[in-house]
Amino acid sequence: HQRGVRLIKWHPAAQNILLSAGSDDQVIIWNVGTGEALHSFSLPSQIFSASWSWSGADVVFTCKDKKLRIVNPRKGDVKEECIAHEGMKPSQAVYTKDGKIFTTGFTKQSERQYSLREPGNLDNPLILENLDVTNGVMFPMYDPDANLVYLCGKGDNVIRYFEISDEKPYVHYITT
Repeated sequence: HQRGVRLIKWHPAAQNILLSAGSDDQVIIWNVGTGEALHSFSLPSQIFSASWSWSGADVVFTCKDKKLRIVNPRKGDVKEECIAHEGMKPSQAVYTKDGKIFTTGFTKQSERQYSLREPGNLDNPLILENLDVTNGVMFPMYDPDANLVYLCGKGDNVIRYFEISDEKPYVHYITT
């Protein structure tokens, strides 16, 4: 990278494969066993988060331009993109085991919100809910065994638990 590395993510299915994203908007796929860069590509805006699909076929990115992008990491092709959240503060995204994408972000009025989206129809979230009004970015942590999302916000003193299901309303609040 020409500038600082902002995040790294291990491939969920292949050994020794690592994704790094830098402040230079570059994404590099590495074989850490040999130390070589396998692929590299750039995105048009600063990268806030990245998450591999569970098969490793795709990576979802959130960027400073408010867009959520699904990218083929072998070619760098953007397969699909949409506005994730309307607010200017950073958004985050994580793939669920069934292939859906859980995002966190902000409204224009700085309300924190989350959404659940399906690839192929990113523009129409399955659910988009406002949580509260505060300025801390929420980081989703996903547990594939329990199908739970844990939301912890920067500066928060609580962790929220949500269960993801195939039935409406798709995201079920469990506890704080």
